[in-house]
Amino acid sequence: MRHGTLKNLSLLVQFMKILRFLWHASSSIHDKIQCELVAKAEMIIQRVVLNSRPGKNGVPVAENFRLEQSTIPDTVQEGQVRVKTLYLSVDPYMRCGMNEDTGSDYLQPWQLSEVADGGGVGVVEESKHHNLAKGDFVTSFTWPWQTAAILNGDLLQKLVPQLVNGRLSYFLGAAGITGLTALLGIREKGHVAVGANQTMVVSGAAGACGSLAGQIGRLEGCSRVVGIAGTDEKCSILVQEMGFDAAINYKKGDVAKQLRELCPGGVDVYFDNVGGHISDTVISQMNQNSHIILCGQISQYNKDVPYPPPLPPDIEKIQKEKNITRERFLVLNYMDKQEESVLQLCQWIQEGKLKD
Repeated sequence: MRHGTLKNLSLLVQFMKILRFLWHASSSIHDKIQCELVAKAEMIIQRVVLNSRPGKNGVPVAENFRLEQSTIPDTVQEGQVRVKTLYLSVDPYMRCGMNEDTGSDYLQPWQLSEVADGGGVGVVEESKHHNLAKGDFVTSFTWPWQTAAILNGDLLQKLVPQLVNGRLSYFLGAAGITGLTALLGIREKGHVAVGANQTMVVSGAAGACGSLAGQIGRLEGCSRVVGIAGTDEKCSILVQEMGFDAAINYKKGDVAKQLRELCPGGVDVYFDNVGGHISDTVISQMNQNSHIILCGQISQYNKDVPYPPPLPPDIEKIQKEKNITRERFLVLNYMDKQEESVLQLCQWIQEGKLKD
């Protein structure tokens, strides 16, 4: 949710704070009402619904959402489970879901006065599904933003906490769709090869996907990984905790100059999360036959533009002259590789090689 130079990076943070505020507000009263029954044998819950749309060129605000009380049946039907929500994931793509037209054939818009949804993890509290029992941990990519829900058990994936050393939230991060996006993006579009002495640059490097992409790029064989983020603190974390060789605070100094200094041999792989001016700067320093992993364009999500947004003419000329690949990447197209990829991610987590 940043424009051009990414000076609106805070919009994504603001969006996350909005949802966190709403969810914490519900949590403060959830314990008192979770098991309360109403006259019609229903359970009272709290949920977050879409209250209004910001408009395709607007900035999300707290008033776009509404925290409200609702109910769910107290009993489940055959094939269903009742779950308690433990974790929810707030992701940049959700900005598109706030529009009446998401601009994507795989993403459905949130409806006004209806509950929002996204990646979630919860625990089964009651089950009439043959493969799920009380106490099982489950996840879904369309988990409703409410304290409890009755869901179709066939649409849930059973989790094995031991795979992530008991840290269930990792199934929404490093061992979930975010980790899959980073790993499969690098493998399918990055063309990283061990021993090829490749330099990778990651924009939005302190974000959920970017921080994983840098670590995975190193694990897959990149000899140098440089991140771009928006504060000195984020840059410090990338280098000291996430294993990046260097990081650039795009709000300070000349980004192009710093890139030339930190990537003297040019850029071979660019994991692009942001688009806009920052990406134009990186592309201008990419090598012949290099590769762009087009993961996201969050600097453009508050603009009514096609996806992926077209490059400026001068940058497009560089891309074509240097034969730089720039293909749209959608992780959902690679679900046949999900199981082996998740096992790889979990192995790295268990070995302490991948941090969420």
